[in-house]
Amino acid sequence: MRVSVVQMSPTADKTENIAQARSLIAGAVASERPDLVALPEIWTCLGGVRETKFAAAEALPEPGGTGGAAYEFLRQMAVANGIHVHGGSIGELAAGQLFNTSLVFAPSGQELARYRKIHLFDITTPDGTGYRESETYGAGDKVVTCDIAGTKVGLTICYDLRFPELFLALRRRHVDLIMLPAAFTLQTGKDHWEVLLRARAIETQTWLAAPACTGPHRGAKGDIRYTYGHSMIVDPWGHVVARASDGIGWATATIDKTQMARVRADMPLLEHRKLA
Repeated sequence: MRVSVVQMSPTADKTENIAQARSLIAGAVASERPDLVALPEIWTCLGGVRETKFAAAEALPEPGGTGGAAYEFLRQMAVANGIHVHGGSIGELAAGQLFNTSLVFAPSGQELARYRKIHLFDITTPDGTGYRESETYGAGDKVVTCDIAGTKVGLTICYDLRFPELFLALRRRHVDLIMLPAAFTLQTGKDHWEVLLRARAIETQTWLAAPACTGPHRGAKGDIRYTYGHSMIVDPWGHVVARASDGIGWATATIDKTQMARVRADMPLLEHRKLA
């Protein structure tokens, strides 16, 4: 299965972000012929005040129902291009609360999975900038997998990367590929992004695909904040096999399950595990 991870530079303008995503998906499909295209975290509305995030969020429909602009855009991209689409994550509005939620669509337009981000980004970066995702979003509590063209896929989002127990739970569900859309900050990304992605791939002996946001956006107080980018795909041995350049674009790799099976057979980590 060929996978393209799309790197975007979104703002708080949902309409402009959808246009950017449409252009990048079209470019990736035309040049790479992927079976699966994946977008970054919260690409529909990055930055802005709380009210802006609520305005951009969408109530998700029941299976088979009609959703909002971003939901229907993702479904349209899957159908029009005959591909699977992992929608990164968007703001989901449910019972007056927001969730940071991933969606996956089949080429038929059927929704295959939705995952609410479990671990919320409440931290202070080395330069003193504070992030309090829990002030806007609620946390999910379910481990989610889905089948994409015979490949079992596990779903995670951004800050989840720092919690190996989630990745172990996915490995125990026999996933072949873990998706990690992100909007990693520049401050944390430059030191931890690649290290953690490679570590999670090595620990789980699983492919990781990580589409990311890049570039500047405005925070709630009008301050300029930067995301790190460096979207990448990592193989089960921890090698980075595809990486996006600076700026918007994409990176593509073929998921080789034969290699993964060999790595797991030669070093059966799951069978050797004793303390967790």
